[in-house]
Amino acid sequence: MLTVHHLNKSRSTRVIWLLEELELPFTVVKHQRNATTNLAPESLKKIHPLSKAPVIEEEGRLLCESGAIMDYILNKSPRNNLRPKVDADNYYAYLEWLHFAEGSLSLPLISKLLINEAPPESNLRFGRYIEKELTLDFNYIESRLQCQPYFAGNDFTAADIMMTFMLEVALKIGVLVTKPQTLKYLQTVQQRPAYQKAKDYG
Repeated sequence: MLTVHHLNKSRSTRVIWLLEELELPFTVVKHQRNATTNLAPESLKKIHPLSKAPVIEEEGRLLCESGAIMDYILNKSPRNNLRPKVDADNYYAYLEWLHFAEGSLSLPLISKLLINEAPPESNLRFGRYIEKELTLDFNYIESRLQCQPYFAGNDFTAADIMMTFMLEVALKIGVLVTKPQTLKYLQTVQQRPAYQKAKDYG
């Protein structure tokens, strides 16, 4: 059976959400962040040298990186209804957004999070660059969601699971204030029963 090494308040929630959507069997090993430093504990480093989540184990295979794990699980699932077929019109839109979350969006968003926690006088030049990138990214996101209900089209896919974590970070740091369609989308996907089950893991 597949085992998910889950770190609280981390990307590993995505993996649990996907598994719940596909109704696949799995077990969870919980790892708690250090209350003072907010860093991952030594227990996770013993599982994988990067000491990051998500990490999954199955049949002697150890795998990290959200996108790779998503593909692994979808490849193993008999249902496979959360990824368009390769010859479908929306397959490459799905692929774009699946990787957009950790590609184009992750760096400026996490940088913004860190800048917000730094003294106001520091990193001003870097901060301006980050703001420019975030404006570009979130205008693109907003325009996409004005045209269709989900990132890859009319159907919910694993790309939405990948994107939701980053949108929740954006919401937390105030980036979505002027993005009503993105906020509406986020509220919609957060109502999915599988999402609710995944969040129960912390």
